[in-house]
Amino acid sequence: MVKQMVVSVMAVALSAALISCGGTTSRGDDPGTKGSLEAQVNETIMLFKSRDRSIGSWFDSAYGYVVFPDVVEGAFIVGGGHGRGLVYRNGELMGSATVTQVDVGLQAGGQAFREVIFFKDEIAFATFAGSNLEFAADASAVLVKSGAAATADYENGVAAFTMPRGGAMAKAAIGGQKFKYNPLQK
Repeated sequence: MVKQMVVSVMAVALSAALISCGGTTSRGDDPGTKGSLEAQVNETIMLFKSRDRSIGSWFDSAYGYVVFPDVVEGAFIVGGGHGRGLVYRNGELMGSATVTQVDVGLQAGGQAFREVIFFKDEIAFATFAGSNLEFAADASAVLVKSGAAATADYENGVAAFTMPRGGAMAKAAIGGQKFKYNPLQK
């Protein structure tokens, strides 16, 4: 009964997020289509670089990174979010990833944002690739604006940057993000 109620609240919360964000959703994966995930990732990288020129050195020097062009979050007491992205190591596409977010507390609304997570070295990347990376409630991401990347640093080999897409959310909640990595099938 409780599980059913949580699922219902999550469905309402995610619906609210989609409505509040103007229907923003991730489009298909077909690399041949304009709306493909790869095209969205490339657009996100260009947006991050145009908003903060100093972030270019992160893309150049990081061992690996994952780009989530569209993470949608919604909440009414219980909140949730989800997004899909692509994973790169040494600049080469290695696979895809999903992020799932769950929050509990005083919160309502919906929002969407872009997120890039950089991995300093092979150990940090391996933690992510093993689907063992989680961001707890006290983890923080740098909001991308001019010069922000120049003063940011890795924490435990990982650095996260976000850029709002739209929506509005009031939130005083505890939760976190969980990531799942899917390597390319070769």
